Amino acid sequence: MKTKRILILGILSAFQLHAEPAKDAPRVDPAPSKDKVQIALLIDTSNSMDGLIDQTRTQLWKVVNTFVDARRDGIAPFVEVALYEYGNNSLNVANNYIRLVEPMTRDMDQLSRQLFALKTNGGEEYCGAVIQRALADLSWDPSEKTYKAIFIAGNEPFTQGPVDPRQACKDALAKHIIVNTVHCGSRNDGIAGSWHDGAALAEGKFMVIDQDRAVAHIEAPQDKEISDLGIKLNKTYLGYGNKREEAAVSQATADKDALANAKAGSAVERAVCKSNASYYNGSWDLVDALRDKKVDPAKMAAEDLPAEMRSLKPEARAEFIEKAAKERASIQNRINELNVQREAHVATELKNQAASGTQTLDQALVETTRSQASALGYEFNK
Repeated sequence: MKTKRILILGILSAFQLHAEPAKDAPRVDPAPSKDKVQIALLIDTSNSMDGLIDQTRTQLWKVVNTFVDARRDGIAPFVEVALYEYGNNSLNVANNYIRLVEPMTRDMDQLSRQLFALKTNGGEEYCGAVIQRALADLSWDPSEKTYKAIFIAGNEPFTQGPVDPRQACKDALAKHIIVNTVHCGSRNDGIAGSWHDGAALAEGKFMVIDQDRAVAHIEAPQDKEISDLGIKLNKTYLGYGNKREEAAVSQATADKDALANAKAGSAVERAVCKSNASYYNGSWDLVDALRDKKVDPAKMAAEDLPAEMRSLKPEARAEFIEKAAKERASIQNRINELNVQREAHVATELKNQAASGTQTLDQALVETTRSQASALGYEFNK
């Protein structure tokens, strides 16, 4: 069994394709009808993939934050993310060593938790098969205006496996899904391994990255306050229903993982993500749920409320939630103000640094998503 290194990462939305969904692929209800971006992370967890997986773990927030300042017709999009693992010999061979870990979701805490739980092992990596699965399994947005793209990265031949990846790329293009390929190695080897072909067939971009290169984070004076405020935001969350305890644990775990990777910028990027539309917890948080009119707090059973609200009269509950919402908004506004200052500092520092010529995963994704989303009418401040 060969040791191979492939990551697939995508931003997808569109119609469901012709392939039948796999048995382990639960469907989820579409998100509300708003401008959205859908990202599918399809990660090879075979041997030698630790470096690329670490980049994905630590840079998840930066990728989501690509759209923090994006606007189309004055509207900011939100981001949904799905997660697959493939190429691991502990996975089912009947499913081509592919597993859907998390369907399309706005629950970034749970997604982060799943990313940090991934373990590598030897296996066979099939690009065409996992692209086909992603196209078939997930709940894609039907609008052609939605930015949708697949990012698939690795260093073994693109053509391996029982499914023709060229056909999968053509199928994606027919559904208005861009396929970008990211080769982990030299440009010449990537072209020889047909990575360039996949991007060309689906009007995407062929990129080269160094999966083992440490992600560079430029420190700024605002970093500590941003990170501290990101933790402070948790006090404004009012958990309800049977998901609240597990969700609170996921939130705290994601914060802890981000802080452990602060040198890669994860803590700052996560705090910024928590201050924008892409961080959404309406399934367990009363502030988000009430804003979207998903709950009527006056009609909720006391046992479904957070402890600090159970003694309140039904008519006083909404006011309590609104107070938490105002406190959250205040913290989020401060984080975003600090981030503007931080970005200006980073931009200045970057001008003083010589370009290395080789990108890390986050650099490749941010650059490409901004360029391709601009073609769909999105405007970015930076």
